[in-house]
Parts: sequence; structure tokens; C-alpha cells
Amino acid sequence: MTEPWYSRLLVWVGITLLLLWSLLPIYWTLASSLTPTIEFNARPIHLFPQAPTLEHYFRLLGVVNERIGGVDVAGDFRLALFNSVVTSSVATVICVLMSLLGAYAFARLEFPGRDLLFFAVVATMAVPGYAVLIPLFRLMVSLRQIDAYLGVTLIYVSAFLPLSLWLLKGVMDTLPRSLEEAARMDGASHLRIIFSIIAPIAAPGLTAAAILTFLGAWGQYVVPLVFSPKNAKPLTVLIPEFAGKNFVDYGLIMAGGSIAIVVPCLLVVFLNRYLIAGLLAGSTK
Repeated sequence: MTEPWYSRLLVWVGITLLLLWSLLPIYWTLASSLTPTIEFNARPIHLFPQAPTLEHYFRLLGVVNERIGGVDVAGDFRLALFNSVVTSSVATVICVLMSLLGAYAFARLEFPGRDLLFFAVVATMAVPGYAVLIPLFRLMVSLRQIDAYLGVTLIYVSAFLPLSLWLLKGVMDTLPRSLEEAARMDGASHLRIIFSIIAPIAAPGLTAAAILTFLGAWGQYVVPLVFSPKNAKPLTVLIPEFAGKNFVDYGLIMAGGSIAIVVPCLLVVFLNRYLIAGLLAGSTK
């Protein structure tokens, strides 16, 4: 039976609206980042820059030396970019490694309270971050990890570990046990089985967990704002500071936002197929 034309039309209308909803803010950010400062006050608003310029990128990258309120714009931006990459990457590595070990334990080992402990860990995903913000802050103060890479990284790990564990546990349940049993008969230890046999087979799931963790850590705002407001602040905290009490530097904000979305966009574009395969890996047995 041929599908009615209006049904196909509705599908394409829905797809078009979804693309506009998703891509229009990104386009506006990119277009604004190329707009000269004087055009931001122009009326009517132009959808395309009338005289495109790279001035704002030059200011951010240090091609043009500039200080705002005694602050080195390019220096602060480079440091914030470095902070974002370091904290997000380290948190991703730790989170994926811990969730791999934890998923193996929950899927393959027998110990008292296994299911209860697993559900207790996964259930923490339902706890709002704001509910534990003050206890976490007091804990980090006592550990002297405020405005430190380690403190922010550990908070990211604690936030995204349950999701990675749940994802990899589902992947682990679908993997055949025959190779593990053969390796165990040959005297292989649990760690060797995990890293030599399971990890290569579960690579799509590991990649999906890594992508989700990195994207989640990269886009955090409240956590680094509270726990790393100065030396270890990432891009998400620095960029809003370009809007001061008496001025809003739209050019710097848009240029900084454009650079900030490059890393996650490239990550998703090139690893999209691994992300989908990893998310679907635990859906069937």
C-alpha cells in the first residue's frame, strides 16, 4: 500500500522544524561571531553579517592584544580552554575505566547484595545535583580541592559514573561468556579477561560511555562555577564573564561560544556511529 502524500509531507515538515530548532541557534552564534561590533546595534537585525570580520576571534586568540578591566582576554581564554579539555578528558578516562570494572563485577561476579548495590548506584541518577551541592562543597573545602583540577574532576566522575555503569552493564549482559570461560581455563586473571577480551568486544559501548561523559562534563556550568571559579574555571564559566555589569561584549561571547562548540561537534560527527552502536548494544540479547 502506497503511503499517502500528506503523511510524507508531515514527516518532512517535522524534520525541517527539528533541524531549524537545533541548527538555528548554532548558525546565529556563528553569524554573530563574524559580525562587527558596530552592527550589533543596527536595526533592523541582519540575518547575515553585512561586513564579516574575524576581529572577535583575533581578540580571543591573542592576535590582537586586549585587556578588559585589567584582565588578559586571550590569556584567560587559553587557560579556560585548557581547563575544559583537561577536566573533561581526565573525568572521561576515569569514569569509563571505573564503569568497565564495575560493570564486569555486576555482570559476571557473584557476591551478596549485588543487585541491590547496582540499583542503589544507578538510582543516584535521579538525585538532583542541587540537592548535594552544599554537602559536596563542604567536603571539597575540607579536602582543600576548591578551585583545583582534582576536585572538579572527581565531581564529574561521581555525576556521570552511574550512567556509564548502567550503559556498560547492559552491554556486558549481551556479551557471550564462552571466550571468558576459555581464558579462565587457561589461567587468565579477571583483569586480563577485562582488558584483553571484554574491552575490545565492548568497544562501541565504551565509546558511547566516553562520549556521553565528555559531553556532559564539557557542558557543565554550575559545578565549575561553584567549585572552580578562578584558576581552574572552564570555558562555560569564562564566556559569561564577557557580559559585565555595564557592558555586554556580544562579539567575544559569540566567538567564544563558537570555539566551545567545535570540540563536542567534532566528537559527535566523527564518533556518531560508535555512539549509536554503543547505545543499542544493550537493547538486545
